[in-house]
Amino acid sequence: MTLLEPKKVPAAEQPRPAEPSRAIALLRDLGLGIRFASSGGREGWTRTVLTAVGVGLGVALLLVASSVPHLLDQRSGRDQARAETRVSRDDTVPKSDSTVLRISTESEYRGRSVGGFLMRPEGAHPVTPPGVANLPGPDEMVASPALEELLDSPEGSLLKERLPYRITGTIDDPGLISPSELLYYAGSDTLTPAAGGHRLAGYGDQAPPEPLSPDLIVLVIMICVVLLVPVVIFIATAVRFGGDRRDRRLAALRLVGADIRTTRRIAAGEALFGAVLGLLAGLVLFLVGRQFMGAVEVWDFSAFPADLVPAPWLAAMIAVAVPVAAVLVTLTALRSVVIEPLGVVRNSRSRRRRFWWRLLMPVAGVAVLALTGKVDENTAVNPYPIAGGAVLVLVGLALLLPWLVEACVNRLHGGPVPWQLATRRLQLSSGTASRAVSGITVAVAGAVALQMLFAAMGDDFNRATGQDPSRAQFTTFSENVTGDAATRTIKEFRATKGVQAVIGTVEVYVTRPGKYEGDIRPTTSLSIGDCATLRELARIGSCKEGDAFVVHPRNDKEMATWMDQTARKGKEVEISSSIEPDGVKSKRWTLPADAPTVVSRRDPMGEDHWGIMATVGAVDPSTLPGATVNAQIKVDESVPDVSEYVRNTAARIDPGMRVDSLHSVTRDRQYASVQTGLQVGATVTLLLIAASMLVSQLEQLRERRRLLSVLVAFGTRRTTLGWSVLWQTAVPVLIGLVVAVAGGLGLGAVMIRMIAKRVTDWWLFLPMVGAGTALILLVTLVSLPLLWRLMRPDGLRTE
Repeated sequence: MTLLEPKKVPAAEQPRPAEPSRAIALLRDLGLGIRFASSGGREGWTRTVLTAVGVGLGVALLLVASSVPHLLDQRSGRDQARAETRVSRDDTVPKSDSTVLRISTESEYRGRSVGGFLMRPEGAHPVTPPGVANLPGPDEMVASPALEELLDSPEGSLLKERLPYRITGTIDDPGLISPSELLYYAGSDTLTPAAGGHRLAGYGDQAPPEPLSPDLIVLVIMICVVLLVPVVIFIATAVRFGGDRRDRRLAALRLVGADIRTTRRIAAGEALFGAVLGLLAGLVLFLVGRQFMGAVEVWDFSAFPADLVPAPWLAAMIAVAVPVAAVLVTLTALRSVVIEPLGVVRNSRSRRRRFWWRLLMPVAGVAVLALTGKVDENTAVNPYPIAGGAVLVLVGLALLLPWLVEACVNRLHGGPVPWQLATRRLQLSSGTASRAVSGITVAVAGAVALQMLFAAMGDDFNRATGQDPSRAQFTTFSENVTGDAATRTIKEFRATKGVQAVIGTVEVYVTRPGKYEGDIRPTTSLSIGDCATLRELARIGSCKEGDAFVVHPRNDKEMATWMDQTARKGKEVEISSSIEPDGVKSKRWTLPADAPTVVSRRDPMGEDHWGIMATVGAVDPSTLPGATVNAQIKVDESVPDVSEYVRNTAARIDPGMRVDSLHSVTRDRQYASVQTGLQVGATVTLLLIAASMLVSQLEQLRERRRLLSVLVAFGTRRTTLGWSVLWQTAVPVLIGLVVAVAGGLGLGAVMIRMIAKRVTDWWLFLPMVGAGTALILLVTLVSLPLLWRLMRPDGLRTE
């Protein structure tokens, strides 16, 4: 050895390179997983795109759900801003340079509400409603864009007859609740307080909204849970797309020296990349879809794009929770897979799924709901145990489904070739099929529970009106039709197209003339109509023109005695509007001495009429001071648009005439609003589930492409494979629907017990099951074109 020759160090004593820290190793492996997901060729990108689309659909709906609070606040704010400024009951609004007289001319057109006001300024600087720059002049109006579009279309021809005003302006967005709202403000130069005009001093109602009842709060909580849990479950399913190919790729990495921890971190990186792409895709879908919100109307509900703004904390939670959930779901899935250097132990017969721990979650959910206690009017509703219990039950059903599918398909043997192909595939890998239908299982279960809640609450929020729609379908009332115009009103209604009968009366109040000792002067009503009308209001036998009747109330002798102090046969009564502020001169009329006494009969409105009733031959209604007209109208409902003809006649007679439909049952406004929200949310959720199931079905077909090609190469008919795919979808769906019905009925029964109600209908699940079945058939049919394309022998080619 020379001095220049380096000294040799034994290999055992040579320093080893420093191992990277855990953080650096984690970042390195996550980055490697991201590279595999982003540069894995067509197969890698296909799996990544499917995952991103699936996650993106769920994220888009979550962003919509997180925008609901802001949307409702904006709608409520605009509604309050255009409402009349309230004054105390004892205060009156004095006339000023800024006050406006107005009368509501609200109407309805082909099932849609048409809001409107007839307005007359009382000064040079009148207050204007939000969204309106200047009040319209006489015979002019400003209209919402939706109403203007409707009036310009052939569909709005009948409504145009009702609104014969010239459009001079458009109501801007601040004056509208939604883009599809039909609203107008029309000008008048004849409106007076005596004609029903109400003086308005300003706009802006700062009164807090009416709080929801405890039962409705429970219902809203359940709606949120039922609509969002299926979305979360589908996102968890979407991040597992392409799991088989990913596991084989990880096995190759084990062969070149990667350990188990490394492969899991790489898989987490792939899932993280797909979830982040899904977040971006969901954001793009949300932003693009938001621009079309104004043009889309679901169950008469629409929204301005600017109203759909997610709450910042909810958006941040979605941005964090989705990637974290994707990583956790991937790592949990890898625990059931053994990835070795020479392959993946997945296709061998795995151990049976355990049942006991899957049952714990729904049982815990039921226990939480049972321990929450009953909801009543005197106790504040705590939403957290209610929402938590419902989530546990629904998620528990999704966990039970794989065990039930496996237990059922393992007992299926024999049958036609398509059936055997389907059952064998399910026996080898039932988990993928179970995950594909878990979303619709949870959705149907939640919908069944909600329908049971709605049915149980229906009696509280649906009130019987006592009206009889078989005798009349419409009722009208006007204070601006008096004298001879009142009789002409009834004639015009009878001449309206589609009208079969009119129960029309001209009414005034009559009092006992002269001096009377007492605090209150005896008063009753005088109703004038033809014999057919009077028979609808009282039990009258013989009737001819010139007759008059004294009508006593049913089962109220005290009121009959009081009424007889005015209705004295052969004596005069005084007809005047002295009880009204218009000061019309009074008139006297003598009640015939031979006027028979009869008993009242309920009219189609469900109300009793008593007092004096006379035919037109006995009293000339055109001479009555301060008279009002009431008409209850029976129509031929087979005539198209008959209701619009009735409303057009009413508007022609008096724009402020009220026209109401008769219904045997009326629904609470808040209850109806919650139901509309459920219908809108359920429609959007079902569309998402349909799209997500289609994506899942396409992913499963792509995974089985080589298997399908092998079967085709061996001579299997395409129809056989098509039926096998249908059975592979139908069997898990059938089991899932059974689980959904059982779980939904159980959850609904527990919730009904919580609100101290009783189950009214156990068969409400049938429509939900039908909708779920139709959804599955639709998804299967749409996926058939891809199936035909994949069934080619060239699918055996590989790299």
